[in-house]
Amino acid sequence: MTTSMSRRHLLVTGGAAAAVLATTGLPSPAAAAPAHASGPAVVLAWNRELLAIVRTPGLQPATVHPTRSFALLHAAIHDAVVATTGTGRPYLFTVDVPGHAAPEAAAAQAAHDVLAALYPARAAELADLLAGQLARVTPPAARTDGVRAGQLVARLLLGLRTGDGSAAIPPVLPPGTAPGQYRPTPPAFAPAAFTHWAAVTPFVLDRADRFRAAPYPSLSGARYAKALQEVAAAGRDTSTTRTADETVQARFWAAPIWNYWNEIAQSVVTGSRSNLLVAARVFARLNLAFADAVIAFYEAKYHYRIWRPITAVRLAGEDGNPATDGVPDWSSLATTPADPAYPGAHSVVSQAGALVLRREYGPRWPVEVASEALPGVQRRFASFQEAADEAGLSRITAGVHTRLDHEAGRRLGLDVAAFVLRS
Repeated sequence: MTTSMSRRHLLVTGGAAAAVLATTGLPSPAAAAPAHASGPAVVLAWNRELLAIVRTPGLQPATVHPTRSFALLHAAIHDAVVATTGTGRPYLFTVDVPGHAAPEAAAAQAAHDVLAALYPARAAELADLLAGQLARVTPPAARTDGVRAGQLVARLLLGLRTGDGSAAIPPVLPPGTAPGQYRPTPPAFAPAAFTHWAAVTPFVLDRADRFRAAPYPSLSGARYAKALQEVAAAGRDTSTTRTADETVQARFWAAPIWNYWNEIAQSVVTGSRSNLLVAARVFARLNLAFADAVIAFYEAKYHYRIWRPITAVRLAGEDGNPATDGVPDWSSLATTPADPAYPGAHSVVSQAGALVLRREYGPRWPVEVASEALPGVQRRFASFQEAADEAGLSRITAGVHTRLDHEAGRRLGLDVAAFVLRS
């Protein structure tokens, strides 16, 4: 069983500052910001930097999920800002710093130190970004004290995550043989990915299986047959029932889903004129929820080990359901990810993101989303929930998930995000 890092107890003294673990979680949206709180530029810049890193081939370790890096980055920024503004509740620990320490300097230094530790090959660029930000912070004494606070927060956080299971070698998952069991999918027939991730220690959840999805429906039942028939028709590469817009949706949302929601958060934070403290809180909540949601959905995926639609449709003649028919040459519109189907990752992460942003900014916030999978294309939504729904359902028309995966994913995303928000 895994246990949350945020439930451990710690007392550390370093230099001029002391840190004590906090167990009260992140502050409520209503927490007042101090009058001296600055804008969100520092938070946004480091988020953009990490997005650039994870999009650069070869920089992200293949067996370390990127959401871990986003959670580390934004937890460090958040706690550094809380420490130096004296407002809000920290994620992990309270750092005692001089009252005039600059929050911008603390946030920038904490962000730099986390990313420099995770991506040493990017050291020069990270140092340049930090230097440019620190140069704008005055007076020098406030900058220096802020830097010390940021260094301490980053060091403590990185230390707490050492040995969290993320560096483990992924075990090989034997291919399934019985109806319903997952097996590698064409065209690459790659081995299952992130088979070790369910054992990674959550950031906020007390255990990975706390909100495990309900057992998968019987393959012989009507629910399964209806879901398979839907994806067989709408998700096929040569589908005649999928609309032109559904095809665009399937291709639009094909990139890593946590990237989209970090981009959405950047746009919202900028458009709302959120200050530094609010920006730090929003990104911390968002990415802590994503990191734990990914741990949770891998726990469920590898607990149930449900086959993907491309396998299910091709072998439907063997599933024992008279309402399904095998189509041996069936192929999906999109390439199927190398992991089990249930629950759907896009649905989990999107629902978590929608709840976090809705809690901060309200239910009706216009959203404009860009896609790294379809450059130059933008889609507009009246709310975060509309964006989340489309992202999750797009995986059905892409042919890589059924509605059963989507519905279980939505439930899991809601549960994980709600837990993070009230922790």
